[in-house]
Amino acid sequence: MEEIKLNQTPVRTSRNYNINNIKLKDIQIPTEIGNFEGLKLKGKTSLVEKVSNLSNMELKYGVGVINEPNVNLQINIPENLEKPLELDFMLNEQNRNLVENIVINASEGVQATVILKYETFESVQGFHNGILKVNAGKNAKIDVVLINLVNEQTNNFLSIENLLEEQSHVKYTVVDFGGKNSITNYYSNIKGQKADSTINTIYLGKDNQLFDINYVGELWGEKSNLDIDVQGAIKDNARKHFKGTIDFKRGCKKATGNENEYCTILSDTAKSIALPMLLCEEEDVEGNHSTSAGKIGEKELFYIMSRGFELKEALKLMLRAKFNKVLENIPVEELKEQIISEMEARLD
Repeated sequence: MEEIKLNQTPVRTSRNYNINNIKLKDIQIPTEIGNFEGLKLKGKTSLVEKVSNLSNMELKYGVGVINEPNVNLQINIPENLEKPLELDFMLNEQNRNLVENIVINASEGVQATVILKYETFESVQGFHNGILKVNAGKNAKIDVVLINLVNEQTNNFLSIENLLEEQSHVKYTVVDFGGKNSITNYYSNIKGQKADSTINTIYLGKDNQLFDINYVGELWGEKSNLDIDVQGAIKDNARKHFKGTIDFKRGCKKATGNENEYCTILSDTAKSIALPMLLCEEEDVEGNHSTSAGKIGEKELFYIMSRGFELKEALKLMLRAKFNKVLENIPVEELKEQIISEMEARLD
């Protein structure tokens, strides 16, 4: 199979960085998608409408490799939701391929939480290619929780695009653990004044997994804000690429943007590459970025082990502490426990 290039950075950097895009070989893209019947809904399920197709699904960026979805969902949220709306996508022998388009339209002033979880059952070689669009009306507050727990035989591609109107707040909590190749593209069009876009992510790679994370935010509105915080760990031969771009557009006076990414490296063969970027066309803005990678400190590890913990348990404890900020944002206790259990199993 020919090599495919995905997840292009908004601005090209030197080829020496080897991060302008991700190049994948021997990716098994299914020629026949079939139907997908592995979706379970919880919460106010009447808001989820299955439609034959969705208009205006073109993306400014994205990583789509298949354009014909087998699931189209439109979620219109006209009022506050007291409980999270949960969508569980389960890949198995009968539902190997999932290609979904989802649009969430949040009306003015509403508050809601939407949880999307992807996981595989049985040892299937699955395929996932998803597009999620969130349109947040004025003063809307939307929390989106994305949980990737697919197996290491499944290729995972996810594209996210957000449109934020005046004083809206869209917050993402992302747990990215699964996939042979997990390729994510996130784009926020922060259009309105005082609009706020936040994304907090944890990833955990092992064996030969590859994570390619590309987050882009464009700030257009005055006093708008973008926060990107990514914490992760890789072991064995896992690889991680992080690309974060905060783009201050003309007219976004007094806007702020912050991005931080830290990778804990748990083996000598794991590899991490990071590229944080700040782009600016406007004066009177504030932007900050940082990225770093390293092993767990020997002093901290020795201190915990001196309290009676074995090495693996000490590592789990320290990573759990790093991931707690994200885990605390997950509103369903059962789901939180599932993620913690998966995290600990991956560190054994």
